[in-house]
Amino acid sequence: MDQIISIFQSISWWIWVLIFLLIVAIRDIFFQRSHTISHNFPLVGHLRYWLESIGPEMRQYFVANNREELPFNRIERGWIYASAKKENNYEGFGTDRDIYAHQHVFIKNQMMAYKVPENHVNAIDKTFIPCAKVMGVHNKRKKPFRPSSIINVSAMSFGSLSAAAVESMNKGVAKADAYHNTGEGGLSPYHKQGGDVIFHIGTGYFGVRTPDGNFSMEKMKKLVTDNPTIKAIEIKLSQGAKPGKGGVLPGAKITAEIAEIRGVEIGKDVLSPATHKAFSNVKELLELIENIAEETGLPVGIKGAIGKLDQWEELADLMIKTGKGPDFITVDGGEGGTGAAPPSFADHVSLPWVYGFSSLYRVFLERQLTDRIVFIGSGKLGFPAKAAMAFAMGVDCINVAREAMMSIGCIQAQVCHTNRCPAGVATQSKWLQKGIDVPLKSDRLAQYFMTFRKEFLEITHASGYEHPCQYTMDDVQLNVDDNSLNRSLASSYGYNKAKVPFVNMQKLHDCIHLGGKHCENS
Repeated sequence: MDQIISIFQSISWWIWVLIFLLIVAIRDIFFQRSHTISHNFPLVGHLRYWLESIGPEMRQYFVANNREELPFNRIERGWIYASAKKENNYEGFGTDRDIYAHQHVFIKNQMMAYKVPENHVNAIDKTFIPCAKVMGVHNKRKKPFRPSSIINVSAMSFGSLSAAAVESMNKGVAKADAYHNTGEGGLSPYHKQGGDVIFHIGTGYFGVRTPDGNFSMEKMKKLVTDNPTIKAIEIKLSQGAKPGKGGVLPGAKITAEIAEIRGVEIGKDVLSPATHKAFSNVKELLELIENIAEETGLPVGIKGAIGKLDQWEELADLMIKTGKGPDFITVDGGEGGTGAAPPSFADHVSLPWVYGFSSLYRVFLERQLTDRIVFIGSGKLGFPAKAAMAFAMGVDCINVAREAMMSIGCIQAQVCHTNRCPAGVATQSKWLQKGIDVPLKSDRLAQYFMTFRKEFLEITHASGYEHPCQYTMDDVQLNVDDNSLNRSLASSYGYNKAKVPFVNMQKLHDCIHLGGKHCENS
């Protein structure tokens, strides 16, 4: 044995390298048939596959310019990171954006901006912008809810996101007086860190399901009773990343914790169907909304990505006929990205947010129903100028998903679906999650929201308004590819938003239905 060890020790390191490469080459040529390149070009072929694997990172950091990356370019990501860290997020020497490009947005400023009075609520808190409407007031719900922030965390499930990420977000929204949508994975302990919550119900009814996968009203009632931070309930009809497509959660991913939260069996595959079992048509959907609202006392809304409008029109007509309906509607854009989806869905199914929202809003506007509904926009709206455009089009709040993820450390690695998120945000790996410092990241999400609201309020004041709800379609212009060069939103999308009732910011501040910390004092 000593002689054998001595022989091995006498062999130079570079000979071992050559032996290893020879073994790899023999494997490539004689045994490996699945990869043509490495078979035809042994050794060198592996270099090609390695370079391909790091190509996205190389392009992101060294090749792509500041404005050309998708879904979020370097300037957009940099603004979120700087805002979350309370760093300088300004630009110098003017914009490097092509302001004559198609669909570039212009916010019209007023000759004399709105001046905040000395005793105004925004003179004390420069980040206070609550929703101008109250969820559930028209339908006389027992527990109406006015979101205390016009920017909030969109639906992202525990399971899709890590425990550390969800906990950071919930603690962050508590600090920023915003709300946190649970996503369809159920209400986890990480959603119970003090922030207002909107409980989201998908086709799997996770957290409120019967053993056979149907919706359980009893579990819904108990969940709401046991968790007073739940302020509203959202029924998901579809989502931007994959509208009309179900999914399977493999049994291997179902830990004891996830099984308890979702109400499923450990180690057994769980199907999220493409459609709901609790209703099969618009009339039954309306009945379910009313039943949940009656049993829980909470406002109930629906979420959807927009395509065909016939069933939305049917819903609007039933609302006129019955006097009932959803308290809020969340419109998701086809550019949605936190749900993993086949490219055929992500690239082509459902309309982008601006087209989808404008089509849907017009359905309810023509029937004079907009005052009964809080409209929530979700689709890359986490930047003040885009939010101004969205409010001009008719939204009352916005939800952000990927922007919230970036505020707590997401680097847009685009491997959310692989469980290998390097930032620990979209993974269940305990090791990768350890990189998330929950107290620090919660501060950063809160700071991003507060910076967003402060800058959005400054843009609003520059336009001559006290609150973003006062924006009209004529306050925003778009570059278009025709002879007029640019047109107002009203001209581009063919409607004028309904006027939102608004007295002043102080009245919103004093509202008994206001969420966040304010509701503790009411």
